Amino acid sequence: MLDAKRLLDQFLGQQPAAGAGDAGTPAQGSGGGGGLSVGGLIGDTGSFAKGAAAGGILGLLLGGKKPKKLAKTALTYGGAAVVGGLAYRAWQNWQTQKAGGGGAAPAQAPAPQPRQPIAMGSEPMLPPPGDSAFLPDNEADQQALSRALVRAMIAAAKADGHVTPEEQSRIFEHLNSLSLERDDQAFVLEELGKPLDIEAVAAEAKTPEQAAEIYAASLLAIDPSGPAERGYLGLLAARMKLDPALVEHLHASIAEAEAQAAV
Repeated sequence: MLDAKRLLDQFLGQQPAAGAGDAGTPAQGSGGGGGLSVGGLIGDTGSFAKGAAAGGILGLLLGGKKPKKLAKTALTYGGAAVVGGLAYRAWQNWQTQKAGGGGAAPAQAPAPQPRQPIAMGSEPMLPPPGDSAFLPDNEADQQALSRALVRAMIAAAKADGHVTPEEQSRIFEHLNSLSLERDDQAFVLEELGKPLDIEAVAAEAKTPEQAAEIYAASLLAIDPSGPAERGYLGLLAARMKLDPALVEHLHASIAEAEAQAAV
């Protein structure tokens, strides 16, 4: 069975520990069981060193382009917490900016529960609130959101047209060497083989918060300096009706996190 949380971790740098695919032995960061708290995502990172060094599956999809330097952070806390944290930081900054503009007070994201900050250089990144649109506690919702984020990353990686059939064959060979679960690998290959469908990616967002996360995940898988990539991100933001100011904060959040991770 597809484990989208595990796959999202692997996209951002983790690789499963020995026996991680066995029943009752979830990989670190996959939040096995119920809630996906950051505390439960912190563990022994040694078993994932190889995956972090390789930059995760996302590095394969970028066709030689450098992935965002967040593998070490994702390795420690899990992909869902990192993407959610990046979107949550941008969301909070956007809300603060709106509130300071003198307009009507915007709807606030849920107040964060006490949790351990995600350390990213000199300034820690707050994890998203538990049991919220950014990081749901329900297992089915966790899986659905993680699946949407993986799909968004794959679609974004295809936006510049470099993932050709030949490139897919190369990626397939590398995926075989990563010891992915069969269903996880089949999901990646199926998504790679689909025509690029920005409407389908945007439709995965069930809430404005999830739209911010999907955009953040897409940005992690793309070089926004290229014209094709800029066009894709612009269309995606428009389809999901993201406020331009929030989009700016999402770019800033990820740029800051990448800079801190490089320290």
